[in-house]
Order: sequence, then structure tokens, then C-alpha cells
Amino acid sequence: MNRPHPLPAAALAVAWLALFGLTGCSESHGDVLSETEIATVARRDLSRSVLATGIVRPKVGAEVRVGSRVSGIVERLHVNIGDRVERGDLLAELDASGLDARLRQASAARQNAEASLGLALREEARLRTLFADQLLPEQELDRAVATRTLAEASLEEATAALDVARIERSYSTIRAPIQGVVASVSTQEGETVAASFASPTFVTIIDLDRLEVWAYVDETDIGRIEIGQRASFTVDTYPDAELRGTVCAIQPAAEVRDNVVNYIARIEIDDDLGRTLRPEMTTTVEVELDTREGVLAIPNGAIRRENGRKFVYLVEGPAEDRLPRRRSIETGWRTATHTEILEGLDEGQRVLLTDPPLDS
Repeated sequence: MNRPHPLPAAALAVAWLALFGLTGCSESHGDVLSETEIATVARRDLSRSVLATGIVRPKVGAEVRVGSRVSGIVERLHVNIGDRVERGDLLAELDASGLDARLRQASAARQNAEASLGLALREEARLRTLFADQLLPEQELDRAVATRTLAEASLEEATAALDVARIERSYSTIRAPIQGVVASVSTQEGETVAASFASPTFVTIIDLDRLEVWAYVDETDIGRIEIGQRASFTVDTYPDAELRGTVCAIQPAAEVRDNVVNYIARIEIDDDLGRTLRPEMTTTVEVELDTREGVLAIPNGAIRRENGRKFVYLVEGPAEDRLPRRRSIETGWRTATHTEILEGLDEGQRVLLTDPPLDS
């Protein structure tokens, strides 16, 4: 039986070196960079901005608490929460029996004043004729003129009282002063309302077409906010919709929340993308300060720092042998996602977004 001859020691050594050499080579080139780890230096528009939280609020005059200017019992309530109303629509009616009685009384008083004035005018005309024929002393004519003057004043007073009675009667029907949606109803049919120093609220109406955003800007940023700046915002209800607006006012008084000083920048909503916004919705606001167009930029994640210097890992070479190497850079503007490149990189070059492999 033939047995295999053992390999010489030198041959064994060569075999072991070849095996380890292949293994080491495999480990050295095993890390292949993917496209998701690489970014291209490109020109883009960079905008600096201020971030703030805020809420949706009705504009001045867009939320109205409708009340009663006279006391009485609620006879009819014509709306419920969520109803849409137009300006002038009937909201509620009060029992007007007492007001109707005062209106009739005032009307009768005016008729009486009209009759008294008519009598005074006829009497004055008769006495003037007699005075012209020298059949009446002047004092009698003067008394007739005074009586006519008092009758005219009484008629004017009665007319004013009738107008007041009519106005008070109109208060028994409560109508919508604006268009909008009924947000709350604070009374019911059969309840008695008492109008004294403050009018009791019947319903609250909000015009959902007249809303704005109140952005709470930190005191360190409010100096950079100006009227007319563009803004974008999102609400939790529509997280994927970026709505647009414009800064229309900055309130001078500060608002302190959780020991943090904020100032309110009011934002006019320019485009709601057809979404229905409601008061008190929470918003995330980004106010655009200024923009640089067409500058070289890379993602912030590509920039590294060491000893106060900034650098990137530049990727060069064929796809199968991308060996990143350091490249010092000078930067300019920085936004939330990208940084402007002033020196060190050219358009079209590629940089690494992650740390390079250890063997590079």
C-alpha cells in the first residue's frame, strides 16, 4: 500500500503564509462603501431660519361671543354647536311680551303728542288771525306760541321714546354678527338671562376662514424676526403638509412660559393647502431669515472636526476601490441640514457621510 509522502517543512510554511495572506487580503477589502454613505458636492439654495413652536389663533374679530342686551327668558334657540351661520342669521329669541307692551305704550304716547301738537298749531293759527285784526292782545298770542313749542318738544320726546322701545324690542331677537361656526352654546331654552353690567353670552362664533398662527419666538431670536418674512409651519393633525405664511406683526409685550421669555410673532396664513385648521392647534414654525442661492453645499453629517479644524473624507477612485482621504475645508452658512463650502471642495466631488473603514 502506497502512503502519501509528507510535505517538506518549507512547503508547509509557504502554504500557511499563503492562507493567512489571502485571509488578510479579504479582510482588507471586505468593507465596500454604499451609495447611502456618500454625498455629492452640489449647488443649492440655503436659507437660514428661526424655529419656534406656536398655536393657531383666531384673528381679531374672528371670534365673537354673542350675548343679550336685555333681560328675559330664552324662548327659542335656533343653533347647536358645529352649525355654520351667516351674518344676520337668527340665533335665539327671548320672550318679548313685556317689550311689546312697552312698545305699544310708547306708540300711544307719541300719538297723543302728535294730537296735542296739532291742536296747538290750530290754536296758534286762530289767534294770529285775531291778532292781525287787532282783536287779541299780544300776550295771548305769545302764550299760544309757547304752547305750540312745548307740544313740538313733547312730540320729539315721544318719538325718541318710541325709537328706544323699538330698539329694545329688536334686542329680543339675537342674530349672528359674523359668519362662522358655532363653537359653544352657553344657554338653553327656558333659561332666564339677566343683562346688567355684562351681557350674558349665548353662543360663541368663530370664523375658521380668519385664522393666524402665533409663533412663540425665544428672546435670543426675536431680534432677527421682521415683518414680511416668509414662514412655513406644520400642525400635528397634518404632519406631512407644509403650510405657508408671512410674518404680519410682532407683539411688543413678552410672554413668560416655564421661566422662558418668548415674544409672539403673528403669522398670516397664505396657503392652507385645503386643510381645515382650528383654534389652539399646535404648530411647529420655521421663519425664513435670508437665502443664498446656488452655493456649494454638503450635508452636515459629512463634516468632521479635529483641533478646531474642519475636514471631510473625500471619496475618489473606481467604485470597487473607494479609498476615502481627508480634505480640509472652509465653511460658510449652516442650516439644519446643509453647510456652505467656501474652500476645499469642487462641485461634483463625493464625500463620506459616515466614519471610514479602519483600514483606510
